[in-house]
Amino acid sequence: MKILDEHAVRRFLDMDALIPAMEQALHALSSGGAVQPQRNVLSVPGQGGFFFTMPASVSGQLGAKLVTFYPQNKGVHTHHALVMLFKPETGEPLAVMDGRLITEMRTAAVSAVATRLLARKDARSLAILGSGVQARSHLEALRKVRPFEEVSVWSPNRGEAFAREHGVRAAKSAEDAVLGADVIVVATTSRTPVLMGRWLSPGVHINTVGAPRPDWRELDDEALGRCRLYVEAREAASRESGDVIAAGHIFAELGEVVDGSRPGRQHADDITLFKSVGVAVEDIASAGLVYRALMDAAQPH
Repeated sequence: MKILDEHAVRRFLDMDALIPAMEQALHALSSGGAVQPQRNVLSVPGQGGFFFTMPASVSGQLGAKLVTFYPQNKGVHTHHALVMLFKPETGEPLAVMDGRLITEMRTAAVSAVATRLLARKDARSLAILGSGVQARSHLEALRKVRPFEEVSVWSPNRGEAFAREHGVRAAKSAEDAVLGADVIVVATTSRTPVLMGRWLSPGVHINTVGAPRPDWRELDDEALGRCRLYVEAREAASRESGDVIAAGHIFAELGEVVDGSRPGRQHADDITLFKSVGVAVEDIASAGLVYRALMDAAQPH
C-alpha cells in the first residue's frame, strides 16, 4: 500500500489533467455511472468543527475521503483530509494520501468546468471574494478556461496581500470587486450573504464554494432569484447548501450539461450560478489521477 503526503500529491496532481477528469466524474455521477451515498457529517462537540466521511465508486475506482472542517482555524488550514483508494475487484487497500491539496485543487477544477460550460465565451473580467487557498486555486484553474484580462479580489483579511502576491487588483469592497465582472468566485467562510443581487451585471457567471452548511449563506435572496442554479448533485446540494435551500429550485446538474440532457447558458444576459458543495466522486477521481501518475513514474523507461 502506498502512502503519499501532500508534497507527493502536489508532484503528481496537475490542473490540466484534473479539469477534464472532474468533468468526466460529474458526467458519470449524473448519468448513473457512479455510486455515491450521502456524506455523513459529525459536529465535533465543543470545538466548532465538522468531520465528514465520503465514500464513492466512479470510473473503476473505489475509495473514501475523511475530511475535517474547522472554520475558525487561524494559522492552520481550515480543511484537513485523507483519501483512501481500494482495489475494486478485491477490496485490497491501494493507497492512503493526504487529501487537503486534493480538496483545494478539485474544488477549483470543478468551478473551471462550470465556468467553461456556463460563462460567456467572451468573459474577460474575474472577481474573487476571498483570499484563502480557494481564491488562489480558483485563480489558477479559471485562467485555464477563460483568458481573463482583469482580475479583482476583495477580502476583509488578506485582500491586499493576495492582490500583491498575484498581480491583481485589490478592490475596496465586495461591491467594488464584482461590479461589471463577467465571472465571480465566492470563496469565503462567511455564514451570511456577501454577494448581493443588486450588484450583478447581466450575463455574469458565479461560482460559489463556501457556506457548506444548511443554515449558512453566501448569496442574498435577490441574487438567488436572478440566477439559473446548477449543482454537482441535486440530493447533496438540496440537503447541505443554505443557498440552494433558500433558492428552492435547481435547474440542472453540471453532468447533465456535459451530456447535453440539460442546457447551459442560453442567452448572453443569463445569470448563471454554480453552487459547489464538494462530492466524493471528485475526490476519488482526483486520487485516481495521483495514483496512476505515481504508478507510471515507477515504471522503468
